[in-house]
Amino acid sequence: MNEPATESITLPVVGMSCAACQHHVEEALRSTTGVDTARVDLMAHRAHVVFHPALVQPESFVTAIRGAGYDAVLPRAGASGMEQPTPQSGSMRKASVAIASGILAMLLSMRMDAGQEAIVRWLLLVVTAIVATWAGRGIYLSAWRGLRHGATNMNTLVALGTGVAFLYSAFVTALPGSVSTQMVYYDAVLLILGFLLLGKALEERAKHRALAALDALSRMKPVTARRIVNGVETIVPLAEIGPGDRVLVLPGERFPVDAVIASGRTTVDESMLTGESTPLERGVGGHVLAGSLNYDGAVECVAESLGEETVLARITRMVEQAQSSRAPMERLADRTSAIFVPVVLVLSVITFAVWMVATHSLGQSLASTVAVLVIACPCAMGLAVPAALTVAVGRGAQLGVLFKGGEALERLANVNVIALDKTGTLTVGRPVLETVWPLGPFDEQTLLRIAAAAEERSNHPLAHAIVDRAHALGLTWQPAEEVQILPGRGLTARVEGRDCMLGNAALFAEMALPLPAGVPATEAGVTRLWMALDGVAVAYFDARDSLRPSAVAAVTQLRQAGLRVLMLTGDSAAAAQSIAEQAGITEVESSLDPAGKLARVRSLQQDGLRVAMAGDGINDAGALAAADAGLAIGSGADLAQEAGDVLLLRPDPAVISAAIGLARRTLRTMRQNLAWAAGYNLIGIPIAAGVLYPAFHILLSPWAAAAAMAFSSVSVLANSLRLRGWRPSGNGSV
Repeated sequence: MNEPATESITLPVVGMSCAACQHHVEEALRSTTGVDTARVDLMAHRAHVVFHPALVQPESFVTAIRGAGYDAVLPRAGASGMEQPTPQSGSMRKASVAIASGILAMLLSMRMDAGQEAIVRWLLLVVTAIVATWAGRGIYLSAWRGLRHGATNMNTLVALGTGVAFLYSAFVTALPGSVSTQMVYYDAVLLILGFLLLGKALEERAKHRALAALDALSRMKPVTARRIVNGVETIVPLAEIGPGDRVLVLPGERFPVDAVIASGRTTVDESMLTGESTPLERGVGGHVLAGSLNYDGAVECVAESLGEETVLARITRMVEQAQSSRAPMERLADRTSAIFVPVVLVLSVITFAVWMVATHSLGQSLASTVAVLVIACPCAMGLAVPAALTVAVGRGAQLGVLFKGGEALERLANVNVIALDKTGTLTVGRPVLETVWPLGPFDEQTLLRIAAAAEERSNHPLAHAIVDRAHALGLTWQPAEEVQILPGRGLTARVEGRDCMLGNAALFAEMALPLPAGVPATEAGVTRLWMALDGVAVAYFDARDSLRPSAVAAVTQLRQAGLRVLMLTGDSAAAAQSIAEQAGITEVESSLDPAGKLARVRSLQQDGLRVAMAGDGINDAGALAAADAGLAIGSGADLAQEAGDVLLLRPDPAVISAAIGLARRTLRTMRQNLAWAAGYNLIGIPIAAGVLYPAFHILLSPWAAAAAMAFSSVSVLANSLRLRGWRPSGNGSV
């Protein structure tokens, strides 16, 4: 019985301030009938929901989110799901006013005369009430909504801390003789709110920078296009362009759709899509990608892929999904965040009780309690992993590396063995046919014609070599029939009434077709393809591929990074050994079919090794899927490859080492962030509670605790943002 179809939707969520908020929204969505999975992105303030439309409609998700104390809206028709809620534009202004008012309140409290004390305190009460209500309105409303729905978050702690401090200070101001301690904490209330709002403003700014790569991708698509109809140019909205329409693109403009050039010649910048910094020449018949920049020629193109089917849209979608994914390292933070606020509330009660018993001072007990409440920061813990992941995924996209999620990135960072395919990965992947060797009555051109007809529909590099040579000789042929691709071995077909088979020696042995004796051995670096007609070997073709220019440096970088490097190929031993020696690879396994590559990967894993596999063909799909981390090497047009955990948009070995280097640096950053966030709370909360007071007479004032809290989350984001400037090392390390 088929599973009912599911759909997905991405909704912007408003009001989340910390990991506890993220947890509450996720739980509200997951408990909704008909929801398959729900994932909330704290960095981008959005929720991605997979659901069964027969059981639930998207309006129910908005209701569930609002029921949890937050807000959401359905995305506009045609929206991509990347829209971000606009950060509170007044946060910085409110922070400035609150901090300035707090400093002024502190100075007045320190310098007031005994005769002016009552007047100054009443003045501070009024000012604090006005500024706190204006600047902290969002904080108090969020805490109140959470309380109504039985949920707690960071705003609960801040609202409780500042509320207690204000009410105690107001009580002392109104009834000055009612308590022994006459201290007031108006300055603390204002400074706590000011530092919190300052932290939020800096945090939103840092989040925006972290999401800059995704924003840049979304801005690359033009909104209009120059459509040509009967020679007449008309500027129309992009949505009106259809497949087959002719589009004119002038120098300096971006291509609006994936297309084929029909007239003209130009150079194209695809760096934002593939990471390839060198401009590429494109002429008639050349493919161009939506969002790429047309440098120096006016060209007419025929539209192929449009809208969400363009390479740009698919890259954007993959980056968005990867940034919203969860890394395994985040699970600890999730579990901690779920209980963080209730634990802090309990600790604050214990702090109050201990100080009251020890000092009998209500003022000091409240001050330490407020310090505990405001220094606790679930934000830093909640942002530690997703902040680094978001920046890394964006940086990877700029380098031509698409991570399919946080788990894929973590697995890649932990590998200690890398297995490389040869053809198309280490080599250019466009072998040149050197020689056609007839073994029977057929001449060279007849053999080429029949072979080209059989290989025309194959994507194998050797097939391209044969077809290219046949075209160069001006040969024509009738389409082959009954073509059957045999991955890793060759193909069979019916051509001109004959049964044709082309493949390697392993295929001939499998089919029990003997190879002729006395044939010279394959030269180093040469790949041999055998041909049989009607069950008899009639020729062989020798082709030579060349090593990619960056292969030697890439292998050196991988080895110096501590990785064991192997080559796994279906090619002959002679061809494989030659390329391996040039690239500097000492472990080579040749003549492997897809099952052989898969078996070798599993064998390495059984030895306790963590294996990455890099390849570009259908022969590698099984090994890519089985490896701990699969790197699928393609181009912009190959995004449909699903076997890999990481998609490399450029067929360049240097990108392999760049992907592993970025993954390792990101994992290091995640660990640094988690260590800082955990250490900050484990050290900061006891200090705020007064654990240093008995030995050193050190107490943390509430406003200093608030400043430390704001600094903690900003520091995690700042550390993550360093990944924006990460570059592949040129010294051999990744």
